[in-house]
Amino acid sequence: MENGETKSLIRMPLVPLRDAVLFPQSISPLVIGRSASIKVIESSFLAQDKYVFLLSQKQADKDKPELDDLHHIGTVARILQVLHLPNGTIRVLFEGLYRARRVEARLFSYAAKNASSQEDNDYYVVQVERLDDIERLSAETEAAMQLTLESVDEYNALMNRKFPQETLQALRGLRSPGQIADIVLAYLKSDYKQKQEALEILDSHERLMRAYELIRSELAVAALERSIKNRVKGQMERNQREYYLNEQMKAINKEMGRDEDQQSELAGMEKALKDKDMPEEARAKGLSELKKLRVTPPTSAEYTVVRNYLDWILDLPWNRLKETNMDLSAARDILDRDHYGLEKPKERILEHLAAQRLSGGVKGPILCLVGPPGVGKTSLAKSVAAATGREFVRLSLGGVRDEAEIRGHRRTYVGALPGKILQSLKRAKYNNPLFCLDEIDKMTSDFRGDPAAALLEVLDPEQNNTFNDHYLDLDYDLSKVFFITTANVLPAIPLPLRDRMEIIRLPGYLETEKQRIARDFLLPRQIRENGLQEGNLSLSSSAITEIIRSYTQEAGVRGLEREIASICRKTARRLVESGDMTMFCKVGAHSLPRLLGVKKVRRGERESRPLNGVCNGLAYTEMGGDILVVEASVMSGQGKVNITGKLGEVMTESAKAALSYVRSRSTGLGLRRDFYKDIDLHIHVPEGATPKDGPSAGITLATALVSALLGLPVRNDLAMTGEITLRGRVLAIGGLREKLLAACRAGIKTVILPSDNAGDLKEVPEDILKNLELRLVEHVDDVLAMAIIAPSGVFEHISEDMPGLGLSAELAPAMQAQ
Repeated sequence: MENGETKSLIRMPLVPLRDAVLFPQSISPLVIGRSASIKVIESSFLAQDKYVFLLSQKQADKDKPELDDLHHIGTVARILQVLHLPNGTIRVLFEGLYRARRVEARLFSYAAKNASSQEDNDYYVVQVERLDDIERLSAETEAAMQLTLESVDEYNALMNRKFPQETLQALRGLRSPGQIADIVLAYLKSDYKQKQEALEILDSHERLMRAYELIRSELAVAALERSIKNRVKGQMERNQREYYLNEQMKAINKEMGRDEDQQSELAGMEKALKDKDMPEEARAKGLSELKKLRVTPPTSAEYTVVRNYLDWILDLPWNRLKETNMDLSAARDILDRDHYGLEKPKERILEHLAAQRLSGGVKGPILCLVGPPGVGKTSLAKSVAAATGREFVRLSLGGVRDEAEIRGHRRTYVGALPGKILQSLKRAKYNNPLFCLDEIDKMTSDFRGDPAAALLEVLDPEQNNTFNDHYLDLDYDLSKVFFITTANVLPAIPLPLRDRMEIIRLPGYLETEKQRIARDFLLPRQIRENGLQEGNLSLSSSAITEIIRSYTQEAGVRGLEREIASICRKTARRLVESGDMTMFCKVGAHSLPRLLGVKKVRRGERESRPLNGVCNGLAYTEMGGDILVVEASVMSGQGKVNITGKLGEVMTESAKAALSYVRSRSTGLGLRRDFYKDIDLHIHVPEGATPKDGPSAGITLATALVSALLGLPVRNDLAMTGEITLRGRVLAIGGLREKLLAACRAGIKTVILPSDNAGDLKEVPEDILKNLELRLVEHVDDVLAMAIIAPSGVFEHISEDMPGLGLSAELAPAMQAQ
């Protein structure tokens, strides 16, 4: 039964192949594992013809294939050799003879001996029809054969002699495209399904083209594999070279007595950069700078600059957040423990904690605590940090005038550093601390830039998530930081910066509040800090009150604590000198002159009797509220006006407006229209060395001028505050609480206020209001009637409208006619 036999139906046993295809003209070893197939092979091998029909399965995972699970076209093969393997399978060497199609099949079974079931011994005997190639030679076929043979040579060279030498020689001698295609396909590593498709192609030209496509595909894959292997090999060689050189450098450093190993240190930095939780942009920048550092000599100045830059990138907290406290009751306890009063700031902090607890992602707020020195702005920020569980960072901005203090220096400068913001975050080691920017109103600007403008990005909740420091040149997220700023006066803060903060005012303490703070906070702390015991010293309530009134001049309690500390030190000295550590000292008001000396302040004391041209005003300064006495005197002269007392521009303009008002009301006040031509006026505010300014002294200046011009005294138990317009309208003022507190301290009984401030009285404590009689006014005419002691009817004829100069004699009749 050779290839030249005529086509006929031949009967032979069927052997299914799981994931293999045998081609004609090829010899291939296959492993057979099914028991029925093994018996078929063994029986056929012992037979005279030794022929079997090999058919591939459609699905390789089918263990017991039926006829429908097999392809119809396969290969008739001769069994050349059978080798039994230790695992029970056999290795069979087949020789492919020709293609054939399955025509019909019958099922047979071997006698069951060792098989687990009868089905394991079932096999098919089929009748097959030989299929011959459809040969068609053409120039295209010749070209395809030549290209295929060239590809085989290329494939053999690339795959390290995949084709045996005798096979290559046989291929070069063949002139049949079908035979060339079958031999080539037999040696390719293509998928068995692709090989089955090629096996079923009877047209020799088409099968040759399919073989050419498959070999070119495998050549492309092989080329890619070789490229990858070469690249990996090259990388491994470079790594080995670097390792070898690094080891040499280590040995050199060891011989030269160098303690630090530069390369291992840089390797540690690289690992730290890859492991640190930071934005990818920062990581990429750090790795880029590290690559530059590796090739920079350690003795170069550039090496130190780059190394310091990498240290800063590694030391910043970036995404490291500290777990914050969300317990409102515990936060309230901490705030109440550390500070007495200050209910509004405390409520704002608790509101923030509640919102953060519900949402889990509220941006850090930006609060601005505004109040006089010593009222507890910075210490309140510390308490908020403790209440929220955040790290506390404080940065004093007083006197800062260089923009680089905020944004950092550029790395081109010698000694460049990041700004104070990032420096403080590095010390905090977390990216969500409480950041206290102290004395924000004390910043200045010069040729080095405006630090207040640089703070705009820091304190803007919509921008500070991409804060860009000049030194880092990377975006840094400040949105998780809880910013609290402090200031003594609000107008000193630039308006754009003020717009980015939530203003919370901390007014000066009332006398009753100071007494409570001194008894519960200041005295116990000073006793402890000066080494005393609670049983060594006691201050009576009258002593504390006297210290507040006669030895301190402040809205806060800083000076009060200093005086209490002085008493504690003197007590400690007395205990040490006597040697009796159990001695008890009780300090009353009568003991204060001996311990603290004479009274240090005569603050806010009113005149003992009504005087002409002397009026009590109320002022709000950085130190809190105070009595502002305004004096006016009239003398013969030529209409000159002197204003003294180191007044600022605003108060100077208020004085000019008050004088214009008085001149416009001259007729109603009983004065000549040109009264000012024969006199000189002098307006003075005592304590001339102290700067004074603010838009609230207008009615005080006007009242003092009217009193001096009319020779009528002003009530000494009355004070006033309010700005004035040219038409005499009284405008609203600020700092109402502090001003009323100053009036109480001075023994004032009646206070005149602008009617526009009526709503502000709700925020004034009842302890202040109950001791004062408040008069709300809208016009200066009402102020004069209340403040100046005059006979009945003196101020009843003041004109409501400003008098004009009158029309000329020519125009008056015409205007009357109209």
